[in-house]
Amino acid sequence: MLVGPSGCGKTTVLRMIAGLEGADAGRLFIDGADVEGVMPKDRNIAMVFQNYALYPHMDAYKNMEFGLKMRKVPKQDRHDKIMKTAGLLQIKGLLERKPAQMSGGERQRVALGRAMVRNPEAFLLDEPLSNLDAALRTEMRYNIMKLHKKLKATFVYVTHDQTEAMTMADRIVVMNRGRIEQEGSPEDIYKYPANLFVAGFIGTPMMNLIQTTLKSEGSRYYIEIGEGRYMIPENRFQTDALQDYSGKEVICGFRAEDVLTGGQEKERGAIELVEKAGPETFIHVDVGGFILISRRAGLPAVSAGSETSVGFNMEALHIFDHVTEIALPIEKY
Repeated sequence: MLVGPSGCGKTTVLRMIAGLEGADAGRLFIDGADVEGVMPKDRNIAMVFQNYALYPHMDAYKNMEFGLKMRKVPKQDRHDKIMKTAGLLQIKGLLERKPAQMSGGERQRVALGRAMVRNPEAFLLDEPLSNLDAALRTEMRYNIMKLHKKLKATFVYVTHDQTEAMTMADRIVVMNRGRIEQEGSPEDIYKYPANLFVAGFIGTPMMNLIQTTLKSEGSRYYIEIGEGRYMIPENRFQTDALQDYSGKEVICGFRAEDVLTGGQEKERGAIELVEKAGPETFIHVDVGGFILISRRAGLPAVSAGSETSVGFNMEALHIFDHVTEIALPIEKY
């Protein structure tokens, strides 16, 4: 999964894999074979576009058949492939319809079917769900994940939606301004962001960020937020890293679930906004001039304009270099 903001280079990478654009440097291998100089039609990959790219004058059957005809696949083989794929995608009832007679989700399934009948080595999907409404996006995410498991093929999926990346990907590549910021599993990228950009981009809501100074007391290190002093657990960061930053400005980060409110915490904060989202509630609270977001389960009886207790799960603290924005190394278990 390639994820990042608009203009970061995701689609360009996809087009280079497809052979639609050349690379200035480096080599590209597909299934172990160097494809430099190999024409797009000979790379045995299929691309699914954001705008579906279906032929409007053809029905779904003919749209799915077109690529096979160009490859001179025998008629009966074409029919067998189309019917098998249509059954898998549950679109047999759409085969006689033209794109204008279909919903967005139906057109997207036909576009997937057109790619699948070719039996490619890899599928390249360029923001395929961005034109769908929220309910259809959820349904199509499920369908694509189920399809991926059935086909056991490589999917290279481009999106700017980090929710899609977190819920669908086996591996995520986070991009920004034409470069890779971090690569790894969704869990690793969420728990161990490599830098400030990844910390802010991955996660809903984004990570709470607080500019403060790292201080020491004997062999222990702590930070101050508002009127509170918070000791850093001895086994959270590599010791040498903390020594290098003692007395320096740093940026501290906490996920919303690690900003604790409504318990026995000693710090107090003013509630600025409450967002009730059914199974969870997001509380925006002012602590020492920083507006932090706390995630709480259920629908707690809190309201804007009141106060709440505030604390932090220091076992989940992140620290970033104030200048380079790189994360201090965390001891992983």
